[in-house]
Amino acid sequence: MDVQGLSIGEVAVATGLSVHALRFFEREGLFLRDIPRSASGRRVFDRADLDWLGLLNRLRESGMPIAAIREFAALVAAGPGNEAERLKLLRRHEDDVRAKIEELHACLDVVQAKVVAYGRHLDAGTAQGVWSPRG
Repeated sequence: MDVQGLSIGEVAVATGLSVHALRFFEREGLFLRDIPRSASGRRVFDRADLDWLGLLNRLRESGMPIAAIREFAALVAAGPGNEAERLKLLRRHEDDVRAKIEELHACLDVVQAKVVAYGRHLDAGTAQGVWSPRG
């Protein structure tokens, strides 16, 4: 796929993001540059925009708040000299993601224990009334 001069619709297909999300990212100032427009006023994206969107989407999907993404984008757009600040922000997010993973593991442990318990009751024929509000 030639990624020079992609329309917003083509970028949506290529990234899996909706056109609405792409417009939101632009309104929030999350791109590293102003997205140029064609003579007809349509946005024109390039390879660097797609790469950047891949990172933004991962940050967003992993729970980074928009304010933190905006801060990170501003630091990157500002250019060299603030790498320590970028790293600090990313480390903080990494810690948050690891904490969420630990929480999910704890939730999974409870769910797995219930799966085992219900499986045993079904196998033993004693499942009727397990945790029934009338039981």
